[in-house]
Order: sequence, then structure tokens, then C-alpha cells
Amino acid sequence: MLVVSKSKVIFVSLVCILGLLFALPSALNQKMYDALPKFLQHTVNLGLELRGGSHLQLEVNIKSVLKEYEEEILVEVRKQLRKQNIKYASMHVAYDGDGCVINIKLRNSEDYHSVEKIVKKVESELDVIKDGDTIKAVISQDFVRKFTNRILNESIEVIRRRVDESGTKEPTILRQGKNRIVLQLPGVEDPAKVKELLGQTAMLTFHAVAEDLQTITANIGENPELPILPDVVYLPEERGNGVVLYVPIKKQVMLTGKSLIDAQMNISHETGSPCVEIKFDKGTGGKRIAELSYEYLYKQFAMVLDGKVLSAPVFQSVLTNAAAVITGNFTAEEASKLALLLRAGSLPAPLHVVEERNIGPSLGADSIASGKAATVLAFILVSVFMILAYGKLGSFSVISLAVNIILLFAVLTLLGATLTLPGIAGIALTIGMAVDSNVLIYERIREEIRLGLKTVTAVEQGYKMAKMTILDSNFTTLVGSIVLYEFGSGPIRGFAVTLAFGTIISLFTTFFLTKTIIAICLKRNSEVVV
Repeated sequence: MLVVSKSKVIFVSLVCILGLLFALPSALNQKMYDALPKFLQHTVNLGLELRGGSHLQLEVNIKSVLKEYEEEILVEVRKQLRKQNIKYASMHVAYDGDGCVINIKLRNSEDYHSVEKIVKKVESELDVIKDGDTIKAVISQDFVRKFTNRILNESIEVIRRRVDESGTKEPTILRQGKNRIVLQLPGVEDPAKVKELLGQTAMLTFHAVAEDLQTITANIGENPELPILPDVVYLPEERGNGVVLYVPIKKQVMLTGKSLIDAQMNISHETGSPCVEIKFDKGTGGKRIAELSYEYLYKQFAMVLDGKVLSAPVFQSVLTNAAAVITGNFTAEEASKLALLLRAGSLPAPLHVVEERNIGPSLGADSIASGKAATVLAFILVSVFMILAYGKLGSFSVISLAVNIILLFAVLTLLGATLTLPGIAGIALTIGMAVDSNVLIYERIREEIRLGLKTVTAVEQGYKMAKMTILDSNFTTLVGSIVLYEFGSGPIRGFAVTLAFGTIISLFTTFFLTKTIIAICLKRNSEVVV
């Protein structure tokens, strides 16, 4: 017998009511939306082509990072050669298109094997080749590929954190090709500030100041002749009064900003000007800053950001609480921006904008209007067909179809998913697929009735016989949408999301909602649905 328990009716009713409740905010105007309780103030996020916004294509400068890495290898190799007293005529990094080569010219070619062992010990991924009295150490292509993937993945994560910190909602960040990243910012019509934010690597390092050397004073715009020293570099520190101080900074990095766990803009109690308070982790970072403050107590210690001295204060006490303050000639906006960059982390490589496109809100409005028209037309045509073809059974399908769309919007709202133009196409496709299951069941019911079964038994058999066919067809659709989501990008993923959830929800409306409505009607009148 076709039996519907009270608990099933309550469950189906509760799901439908909650779906309507969470889907409703997306259809309200701003005034009505603001009047809703906080837990309901969520709407479907619109994608770039619907809401308007900016499309940026960024190129990651992998070569510069690879160069820095090889320079680090070079320093370590030089140190090891000196330890073992191996003489060399010259040592430098050369560039040959896509990669870098470390060239070591030996004074004694018999030292080749010893040098090869040293190079391999420093970096096992180096391929060492002998060319006369010169050793060439080349990073393997496999290492370059892994290195590039790591840098790109780290860059994407830092970009995501920075964009999120700046308040931009639902950005789309995707890798494209070997060294490019696509960034889509819905609702951002002027991406200048975001580009400025992304263009800074924000690499914070801490260095000792060479106090035995004099600082060099210059006016902004001037390029004084700076001494070239082996272990010291002169870096600029802007004083805000038109003067730049070039401070002698020891090259050795004592601590990096990677140990930072927080950075906030505040007002200095001593100067009354904006500053940035930073906190280190309680482990390595906290211990290291405490050691440095003890070692350089009453001495200058510089904080360097992207090659510029932020501040070179004197340690007045030992920092035992894993915290420090960055002071400088900051405005409140500059201090807030610096804190944001430090919180988000440093970019592993410089970024360059190679393409920029702005999509105006008028184009988005046209897309939304077209999408709405297509969806409504699809709903009307399918509804008319179902009612003409199946009568009252068809009207039950129309009710389920409306609930299907409501539940789909509710799920997209709760998940914070982004609705794209292909996503609207997915909704239109879902409308057709949602009644497909009903068509299979209804045709089976009619076939059973023609064979002489009573209506109740025919309905029960119709659902039972069509169940596996429906599950199989929906399962294959679900697999296809998962593949699209996994290997697709941007709008393709939007289509996959709506198709996948539309498929799952259509199973619910078919086997729970429509079946419950039919069962209730049959309980009142066994012939009413035929």
C-alpha cells in the first residue's frame, strides 16, 4: 500500500518552509532585506558577468624568485668552498632564457669531484656539468616545475587573503597557463586599489644596522652615490619631510615576517601618531625576537619592507611578550594598509597586471534580465506541457518544480555560492530534468492501469519500477557535474554547481514531495489523480 506517515509529511513540509525562508531574501528589496533578522540576511552572490566588476590577469615573475633561490645556493656553496679551502677564480649566476645556471670557474680542475659533492649537498636537484675548468650547476626541469607550482599556489593563497581582507566578496581566483593567475572581482568597478595592494610583495625582514658606518642624507628624488660593500647595503628610509636617509643595513636576515601571526593599526602612546603593532608566534618567532632584542639591546635594529626601511629603532628593552611596534611617518590609511599586507602575508613573487577588463553593471543587468526571462519561459512551457499531458498529476509536478527552484536558491544562499550566467543556464536545464523523473513515473503508472491494476497499486508500482532508472540517470548527471567542477574554471564551475544541486533536489521533490502529494490525494479519493 502507498502509505505516507505523519513524520514524512512533517519532514517534507519543514524542508519546503525552510527553503522558502532562506530563498526569500534574494527576492526582497534593500529596505525589506535590512528589516530581516541577522540569520536571514544572506543572498545569492552574483558572479562577475551578472553583477559587473573587474577581470585581472596577473603574471607571476617566477624568474626573479628562481634567481633569488640560486643566489642563496651560491652563498652557501661559496661558504662551503671556503671551509674546505677550495680555490676558485670566479662564481656567478648566469641566465639562459627559462632557467639559471651557477658557473664556478676553478683554479685547479682536480677539485671538480669535491666541488660536485659540495654543490649536490647544498641542493640535490642541481645537475652538475664539467665544461673545461668551469663547473655548471643547472636546476633540473622537474625541480623548476615543482618550484613554479609551489610559488603559484602560494601566490593564489596570499592573493585570496589580501582580497578577502580588503572587503571584496566572492572573488574568483584561478591559475591560467604556466605562470598566470586570473582574478575576477564582482562589484569592484575601480580595481586600482586592489592592483596596488597586489603589486606589493610585503616581505618584512629584520636586520642589524651597521652602526660603524654613517647614514647618507638626500632629498627625495635624488640618487646619491652609495658605497658598495660586501656585507652591508644602504637602504632608503623616508622621513616624511622631503628627506630620505640611506641607512647602512647588514645583509644578513635575522628574522622574517613569516613568524607574524597578527598585525593591527594603532595609535602610539608615545608619539600620538599611527603605528602598526605586530605579534609573533609564541614558538620560533617569539623566541627569536626575544633573543635579538637581548643581543642588540640599546642598539639600532631595522625593519625592512620590500627593500625600504620602515623604521630603525633602538631596542629599549627585551621583548619577552612576542610583540613589537613598527613606527614611522605613517598616516592612518598607510598604517592600516601595512597591517593588512602583513596579516595577509608576503607574496612569494612579484606580480604584473598583463590584462584588465571592466564589466559595467548595465551589462550585468541585461544578463540577469535575459536569464530571468529564459528561466521563467522554461518554467511556463514545461508546466503547460505537464498539465496538458498528465492533467492533475502534471499539476503536482508543477508544484514540485516551483519548490525545486526555491530549494535550489536556498542551498546556493546557505553555501555562499556564486551564481554565474552559465549557472542560470544550469537552473533552466534543471527545470527540464526535474520533470523528466515525473514523466517516467507517470508513464509507468498509466501502463500499469492499462494492465488492469487499481490506481493506488499502479502508483506504487510506477514509483517502484521507475526508481532505479531515475537514480541511474541522475547519478550519471551528478558525475558529469562533478567532473565539470573539478576540471572547469570560473563560470563552468557555476554551471556545475547549479546542475549538481538541482539534480539532488529534483530527487527529493520526486520521491518525497510529489509522492507525498499524490499519496494524500489518493487517501481522500482513489480516482482523483487519474
